[in-house]
Amino acid sequence: MNLGLSGRLTRLTLNSPLTPLMLLAAIAVGLMALVSIPREEEPQISVPMVDILVATPGLDASDAAELAAKPLEAIVRSLDGVEHVYTQVEDDRVMVTARFEVGSDPDDAAVRVHERVRANYDAIPTGVSEPQIVTRGINDVPALVLTLTPRPEAAARWSDQALHDVASRLRTEITKVEDVGLTFIEGGRPAEIRVEPDPARMSARGVPLISILDTVRQANRTVPAGAVRDQGQSLVVRAGGRLSTPQDAAFLTVRSLTGDPVYLNDVADIVQRRGRTRRAWRTMRAPRTGGPGRRRSVWPSQSAGEPTRWWSPMPCWRALRPFRAR
Repeated sequence: MNLGLSGRLTRLTLNSPLTPLMLLAAIAVGLMALVSIPREEEPQISVPMVDILVATPGLDASDAAELAAKPLEAIVRSLDGVEHVYTQVEDDRVMVTARFEVGSDPDDAAVRVHERVRANYDAIPTGVSEPQIVTRGINDVPALVLTLTPRPEAAARWSDQALHDVASRLRTEITKVEDVGLTFIEGGRPAEIRVEPDPARMSARGVPLISILDTVRQANRTVPAGAVRDQGQSLVVRAGGRLSTPQDAAFLTVRSLTGDPVYLNDVADIVQRRGRTRRAWRTMRAPRTGGPGRRRSVWPSQSAGEPTRWWSPMPCWRALRPFRAR
């Protein structure tokens, strides 16, 4: 009778005196592993991530990626323990994220990134703001993502700006919910006042670009100017104001090279429309897919305890009722 390979191995195991010893050895190794391997009901996994944020005024996404993102990526990649490097670029803003190996100390990772960035600050182009370094962790992953999308029959009446306005009001309501930590809005385009200088008109009136920048910057801010006391009352005085409409900016006075005052609308086009933001993403290893959307993301707070397993989104869902009624 031909038993085959499996049959011969079975007969050898049954008749061998070493089989009980092998079973006892396997049980002993299992007990040793049970005692030596650390156990925890809710294990805390340390996956530190460090964000490096810089402002790039006047640069669109493609220019910011070349001039600011690539030098920061080269600086971060030179650190020991960095597993992935992610880059998110928008108009006037760059964020480079370094993800360290599992188990790395978050504080040590932040200190090493800060020291390396400061040591190579000369590699960052002129005009880029000083880097802001923020430490993230596994608890900074959004626990709830809400996407605002109009119904098909009402899609023509909704725009990116309108959805962004609704998301802003919704964000205010959600932050009132207990145990909600950080919230942010991704996507959508808020309204903005754009000042678009005309080179031909600027040259004809002798107005340099720096005069327009200084005028708009100074006009769009308020500063404390002390207090006035009268009849037992104290009134706070603030100087300046904010630009809220294109008409507010149209009649700002710009100083020309000859010293003559010129209205801003004489040398620039001033319009109010939806903001235009171009984005780019890049990672050093695994590609990332997906595009921007009009989403609301919610993080549970640290005090909520065991957020990814036990935190309930029902209070946030109840906060949506006034908006769903519309």
